Amino acid sequence: MTQEIDPPLSTMPENSPKLPITTTTATSKNKKLTLIPLIFLIYFEVAGGPYGEEPAVQSAGPLFAILGFFIFPFIWSVPEALITAELSTTFPGNGGFVVWADKAFGPFWGSLMGTWKFLSGVINIASFPVLCISYMEKLFPIFSSGVPRFMAILVSTLLLSFLNYTGLTIVGYAAVVLGVVSLAPFILMSLIAIPKIQPHRWISLGQKGVKKDWNLFFNTLFWNLNFWDNVSTLAGEVETPQKTFPLALFSAVIFTCLGYIIPLLAVTGAVSVDQSEWETGFMANAAEMICGKWLKFWIEIGAVLSAIGLFEAQLSSSAFQLLGMAELAFLPKFFSLRSKWFNTPWVGILLSTAISLGMSYMNFTDIISSANFLYSLGMFLEFASFIWLRRKFPLIKRPYRVPMKLPGLVIMCLIPCVFLVFIMAIATKIVFLISGLMTVGGIGWYFLIKICRSKKWLKFNDVEEPIEG
Repeated sequence: MTQEIDPPLSTMPENSPKLPITTTTATSKNKKLTLIPLIFLIYFEVAGGPYGEEPAVQSAGPLFAILGFFIFPFIWSVPEALITAELSTTFPGNGGFVVWADKAFGPFWGSLMGTWKFLSGVINIASFPVLCISYMEKLFPIFSSGVPRFMAILVSTLLLSFLNYTGLTIVGYAAVVLGVVSLAPFILMSLIAIPKIQPHRWISLGQKGVKKDWNLFFNTLFWNLNFWDNVSTLAGEVETPQKTFPLALFSAVIFTCLGYIIPLLAVTGAVSVDQSEWETGFMANAAEMICGKWLKFWIEIGAVLSAIGLFEAQLSSSAFQLLGMAELAFLPKFFSLRSKWFNTPWVGILLSTAISLGMSYMNFTDIISSANFLYSLGMFLEFASFIWLRRKFPLIKRPYRVPMKLPGLVIMCLIPCVFLVFIMAIATKIVFLISGLMTVGGIGWYFLIKICRSKKWLKFNDVEEPIEG
């Protein structure tokens, strides 16, 4: 269902439309998310630990990897987190970025935003069981290929999806435990590595004769530090989102960046190995070199726990995005169905799981590159929506407001947009093909839904037709 928010007359222009947001029944059945679980959910939306940062060293050498994880958060993570904080507190309902694009430019763009972000999300979900198995095969080589690998991905995906079905509050507190346990070995390894660090290794440009793979390098940075806005689709499930969201995002940015850079400095400074060995999963081998097999084993277990947290956070966002879109009549009403036992959006969970399973057997690099490309398309639209909403509704009440005027905001958004252009320009042909087909499918889906609504072939929530921007 929807509710109308009427800002005070003193803060709202006379010709401004009412702004619908989605609400939920969670207050009557389940507790809402509080600050600490929300911080860890955001953390797992974005990172989940330094697992997966190794290809940055493999592709460009230690110096560029360190600089990348130092600089990129200021280019990308901070602007995206600021935008998410402002828009999530202005429109505190499930649907997130879909609502923002709709309010800025109209229902077509809201629907297309939903397509891009949902598909990038479920493709991203597919990468986590693959990442998990990549670490597990270091301990159990049987999972490296064939039927055992296939079954490991299938079973782990289904079990984790069922955990998500049991409730967002459970997922939130599980994220806290998973975050602490999975990060602990890296903290310990970094401390033990201090006496072994040789700072000159940090400025190495990589081994001579090894060609730099900028495609892999920038996609690794992007994949490890994006998706800050995904938590916006859960805004209707958060306790006092106007206060909680900004603080949670600020805390998660600091937490995430330190979680990447400290282990990277420790390992690159303390360990000297062939650059080609810095593939996904190398952090576990580095732990063995620095501390022994016992810590390697702990990091391997931590990788599994981290993958669980990443999977759960991303699946929650994707499922609640579909629920929010259904509540706003972008999707048929049955997408907003919730479990009678756990109050979770079971249709969204089921659909997200099915698509991610289909993508799980792609090449890992193709998985993250496809997710990044679709996400980039959505981010162009998100930045434009943010700027346009400031211009379109300058006086609407914003519980949190990025402390800049319009020219400063344009500059803040242009810098990451330059990076988005670069990420898209270096994409491979298979990534262009996958993303192009999915975009065409999203456009066709919008017109199909529009016909279904006008012909009354399917049931939709009773809301007013979104106002064109």
